[in-house]
Amino acid sequence: MTKLDKPLRRELEIDGTAYTLLVDADGLKLTEKGKRNGTALTWKAIVSGDAGLAAALRASTEN
Repeated sequence: MTKLDKPLRRELEIDGTAYTLLVDADGLKLTEKGKRNGTALTWKAIVSGDAGLAAALRASTEN
């Protein structure tokens, strides 16, 4: 298995909007292309389930 020793960047399109996905040793960050701020998730939050809990809470408050 290859270790993740340097950041990996990929571009993807969601609903016609371009985003940059950054994967590094700390976690994931999804940012709208050309912007600086985005959504970040640490590996620890994903593994512990905190990321899923936060997403469910956010979805419940949007309606």
